[in-house]
Amino acid sequence: MVFKVSKVSTTPIDGQKPGTSGLRKKVKVFIQPHYLQNFVQSTFNALTPEKVRGATLVVSGDGRYLSKDAIQIIIKMSAANGVRRVWVGQNGLLSTPAVSAVIRERVGVDGSRANGAFILTASHNPGGPHEDFGIKYNMENGGPAPEAITDKIFENTKTITEYLIAEDLPNIDISTIGVANFLGPEGQFDVEVFDSAGDYVKLMKSIFDFELICKLLSSSKFTFCYDALHGVAGAYAHRIFVEELGAQESSLLNCVPKEDFGGGHPDPNLTYAKELVARMGLGKSDSAVDPPEFGAAADGDADRNMILGKRFFVTPSDSVAIIAANAVDAIPYFSSGLKGVARSMPTSAALDVVAKNLNLKFFEVPTGWKFFGNLMDAGLCSICGEESFGTGSDHIREKDGIWAVLAWLSILAFKNKENLNGDKLVTVEDIVRQHWAIHGRHYYTRYDYENVDAGAAKDLMACLVKLQSSLDEINSIVKGARSDVSNVVNADEFEYKDPVDGSVSKHQGIRFLFEDGSRLVFRLSGTGSEGATIRLYIEQYEKDSSKTGRDSQGALAPLVEVALKLSKMLEFTGRSAPTVIT
Repeated sequence: MVFKVSKVSTTPIDGQKPGTSGLRKKVKVFIQPHYLQNFVQSTFNALTPEKVRGATLVVSGDGRYLSKDAIQIIIKMSAANGVRRVWVGQNGLLSTPAVSAVIRERVGVDGSRANGAFILTASHNPGGPHEDFGIKYNMENGGPAPEAITDKIFENTKTITEYLIAEDLPNIDISTIGVANFLGPEGQFDVEVFDSAGDYVKLMKSIFDFELICKLLSSSKFTFCYDALHGVAGAYAHRIFVEELGAQESSLLNCVPKEDFGGGHPDPNLTYAKELVARMGLGKSDSAVDPPEFGAAADGDADRNMILGKRFFVTPSDSVAIIAANAVDAIPYFSSGLKGVARSMPTSAALDVVAKNLNLKFFEVPTGWKFFGNLMDAGLCSICGEESFGTGSDHIREKDGIWAVLAWLSILAFKNKENLNGDKLVTVEDIVRQHWAIHGRHYYTRYDYENVDAGAAKDLMACLVKLQSSLDEINSIVKGARSDVSNVVNADEFEYKDPVDGSVSKHQGIRFLFEDGSRLVFRLSGTGSEGATIRLYIEQYEKDSSKTGRDSQGALAPLVEVALKLSKMLEFTGRSAPTVIT
């Protein structure tokens, strides 16, 4: 079939500024006339011609509501803009880490490789007709578009007058693997629908010792539960955990991807992963059933993870530190050593201590995976993580939820390889407590105040910045709230100079650093679709191994009280409690 290219007149639409995670809005916003088309064309116009004309692009996502319609629109716009071929995961499903893997690893039958990708996801936010949708562009290294590109996209959205689309191109059957061939004004255009899991599974098998993990999962003493929260991770869970690793089908929970995530909130934390939390013995009511030894959950697009042991929660900050501390021994991919490690600024300093003890290069970066990507592309970082349940390595340029689960299974398998026939397995809790005994414990919690009035949130942050000019005033408030909390010795806004490209990122979070190593951090998060989310991070370091077994919320209660007083949280937001505590 021969298709024609149409030029459709349009006008700019306000508010199409992509954040670090792309453009996220309610579905009702995205279905406005020309809204999606304006953003896609603005993205094509922001790229250099050789990255569009004759290029190979990946177009897929987490399967949320509106994805299937959006994929057809982007295919037709790709054809009209001179793209040579589009790769689509079967049923439009590809996890965000799998997209990165496909860009970096997949070779087409004709030798083609991907130049970039449109990923359709709003990550850990709800899906459905009245919920969230999102789109972001990833580059040829498999990572998110850098700020220089997202700034161009935004500028283009403010001046766009037309977009190109092949309106007569028929809709592609994305449920069936195969190739559709077309002819346009510039020649051949192909759309290939391919197996969503194949390339990603192959990559995981090259990183981890699947045979060793199989032995662990086959042990009668080891039980396992994985909750995909009805997100795209379900498209990989059966293939990896059941077919490749031999787990029981009953180990999988909510692993059928759904457009509305089953009506749930696909955010892998103690608040929203209720079914898994209860099964692991961490619910409010005691269960008569003995919990599994290991549990894990994913978010909507499978780039985040939560790790649980039997009646035991592993903080994301501890998780990345423990993976880094054990990677060389337990994960074949890292057997020759780590190049370095990195964490986002709000993440606890647990990884810093591991880096110091193992003499590794260490980097503290702003929130946003692109900062890790720069370090990885330069060969400076092997493992990285952020407190918002994101963990990953240099195998791709996105955080990777299933990778983190396989890393933990690898550590458990390594610790138990001589013990599978013994009386008792080394557990998740054992591994964490052993880690604390060696490296100390960073008591840590995060308070999220979601959908706060944007103006009130900005006023709160501005008040904190102003307060930072006087340590005397800060410490007067601290001591007025809790005399048992140590003095603040430094207060600033985090600023980062990238060691690779020299770029400077300012206003990346407000920090209060205490004499005893404790920290309070305040940030406005850009991951929601409306309102503002204020995130408060509270951290206290304890080196004395006799004091590392306290309840986290109890240990942190004095600092929480100080944080709420310093920020005037109730006064500015009207909130007497956070939406989510992790």
